[in-house]
Parts: sequence; structure tokens; C-alpha cells
Amino acid sequence: MTTYDRIGATYHHTRRPDHRIGVKIHEALGDVGTVINVGAGAGSYEPPQTVLAVEPSAVMIAQRPAGSARALQAFAESIPVADDSADAAMALLTVHHWTNLEAGIAELLRIARRRVVIFTWDQAVFRRFWLLDEYLPEAAAFDDTRAVRIDRLVALLGGARIEKVLIPYDCTDGFGAAFWRRPEAYLDPDVRAGMSMLAQTGDDVLRPGLTRLSGDLSSGLWHERHADLLDRETLDVGYRLLVADL
Repeated sequence: MTTYDRIGATYHHTRRPDHRIGVKIHEALGDVGTVINVGAGAGSYEPPQTVLAVEPSAVMIAQRPAGSARALQAFAESIPVADDSADAAMALLTVHHWTNLEAGIAELLRIARRRVVIFTWDQAVFRRFWLLDEYLPEAAAFDDTRAVRIDRLVALLGGARIEKVLIPYDCTDGFGAAFWRRPEAYLDPDVRAGMSMLAQTGDDVLRPGLTRLSGDLSSGLWHERHADLLDRETLDVGYRLLVADL
């Protein structure tokens, strides 16, 4: 059983692709004709030229929409396809789940002819996000154990350009910092279930911090403390695209 066989059942509901992030990802892919999506999950952000989705979780594969690219149940560290099988390989919010990062990146480089695109986050920036910094340091500590340094990824790719992905205030994809201007969302257990850092840390551990957040929302303290966020359209909370041309 993979991690997402346990925690991924609600992803089709809480992790709906955001079109603005999708534009950034598709621009990073450029004019490639074929794409393999590794760690594909339920298929978020897959472009029309996707020819194969590689995903270890049967629960996630079952949530892929009708008409999606063919899904292969396999791990990123050992993808049973030939060398140079597609113009590009992409891996979106997945490398932190891999058990052998070096092997997974080597596989991306092996199966792609022209480009590798990775969507991930910079933990040094993400750790300053108010949710982790003020309320849920336990989740931050958990992410410290699995977050992949950007410089390490760049080195493994043999070089890559790094693009910031600013997160809109009304982001439809409910990943970790998607609700930076909608703090009440973090009190919803269904929303938390769609965020691996919270789902894997567990509600028993998070409960004291969530109780403080609830109280600060009720009293108005959160809004007073974070008044600078209330008129912002986007925020840099550490999400990054890495684009390696081969």
C-alpha cells in the first residue's frame, strides 16, 4: 500500500487544478510533442500531449478523469519504458514522496528526450508561511524530513532554470499553502485530508495549533496580524518550477 492509497481518496474533490498554475506548467513544457507524467496522481495539469501517466497508487489512478492518458501503475524509481520515450517528463508535487530521489531523477532524465519539468517547493521559504510558523510547527518539522532542497534537484538534473510560482488567493488546487488568504479552510478536515503534510502529521498532533487558529479567527486576531495579506492577489510561499533542457 502506498501513502496515497491511505490519504488520497478525496483528491478529486480538494485538489482541482488551478488554471493559472496550469498555464505556468504548460509554458515550462513548451512546444514538446509528447509528455510522460511521473507521480501523476489523479492527473492534475496533464497537457493534451501526455502519452503516459506513471503512478504507484491504485486509489489515485481510479480518480483520473475519463479520457485521460493511459496510466501505468509503477514507481518513479523504476519506470518500465524505453529510453527517450517522450519529448518531456514532468513530475508535479511528487519528488518529496520518492524513496530514492537519485534513482527517480535518473529515470526522468532517461525517459525524456528534450526536457524535464519538476514542480516542488523551497522549504526555506515555505517554513515562513504563517500556518506553519505560527500554528503548526509540527507539520513544518515533518516537512523538514521530506522536503527536497532546490539546489540538490538542480545538481541531479545537471542544471535547471528555476521559476517562482506565485499562488493566487483563490487557488482551486488545495495543496499546503493554497489557502494563505482563506485561513478558515485549514479547519476543514476534508481540506486537510488533501494535503499530505497535514494528513501524514495527523489531527491528534495538529489539534492544539488548529484550536489556536480557530480562536484567533473568531477573535479577529488572525485578520489583525495578517492584514497585509487581505488585499493581495498572489503570494510567494515557496513553490517553484524547475526546467531542465537536455
